[in-house]
Amino acid sequence: MKISGHTMGTPEYTVIEAIKLFHDIGIEGAEIVIQDGYCSGISCACSKEELALVKKAAEENRIEISCLTPYNSYFNSLDEQIRTAEIDAILKVIDACEYLGAHFIRIYGGNLQAGDTANLLERRAKLVESMQFLGERAAEKDVTLLIENHFNTMAVSAKETVDLIREIDHPAVRILYDQANLNFTEQEDYKAAIEIQQQYVEYMHVKDLVFKEGVAFNSSEVSHPDESERNVYTRIVGEGIIPWAEILKMVKEYGYDGWLSLEYERRWHPDDIPDASIGMKKSAEYLKKIITEQEKALLSRNNWVIT
Repeated sequence: MKISGHTMGTPEYTVIEAIKLFHDIGIEGAEIVIQDGYCSGISCACSKEELALVKKAAEENRIEISCLTPYNSYFNSLDEQIRTAEIDAILKVIDACEYLGAHFIRIYGGNLQAGDTANLLERRAKLVESMQFLGERAAEKDVTLLIENHFNTMAVSAKETVDLIREIDHPAVRILYDQANLNFTEQEDYKAAIEIQQQYVEYMHVKDLVFKEGVAFNSSEVSHPDESERNVYTRIVGEGIIPWAEILKMVKEYGYDGWLSLEYERRWHPDDIPDASIGMKKSAEYLKKIITEQEKALLSRNNWVIT
């Protein structure tokens, strides 16, 4: 497994500075936000000049661009003008992936506010249609679309995400496993989530949290809950309640050997966690320790069997 930094965690840095930071703290990849107006993101226009600077920085710092992360979500809209605009935006991101040598794009599984039950079948059909079309375009560029376990979408739970992936039925559309999201939306625990969806997982987000006492989850946005709606505090990985050692052991047993992307949520919750140079570094060190210890344990068991 390889560790990637996420520019959600570096709001005080430009993308170029974030890439240098990721190199300096000893991680191998960068997941980069695609959004206008964000310091640590690539603009939605994805101009060749802008991408060339990012590519140069990545090459100089020996950082692989692991994933590009746009914030489009209305792939299930019944308004064809809106849906088409979202699709066109992802086509630009697919082209950006090809230029940067990236192979993954984070995708929201549509936009669905909690409690919204209007025209669900029609909106789901539009989401499936959108993903099938984009899957074809992505496959042409050796890119995989990753539908994330995420609130306010049509893929909140592991089960919902798997059902959606099976309906889309395209090899270039797979799952981004986010156990923290499943935890704070009160969906499956890690054992159930991994058993249900791991055969479709091609990327993982890693973050940590602790629950607020007596507060239920709510969010009026897809990207993140407002401070007034939060039921958790975000934490440095290893300092919260998510059992990452057990999760990594279990996904490894299912054959996962891909990216572990540190979705360090300093952009949204800067009061909870320190600058990425401190907190993301500690998070990466914690993951490396788990990986090393598990590799040693596996080697020890294999040697014992051979003896």
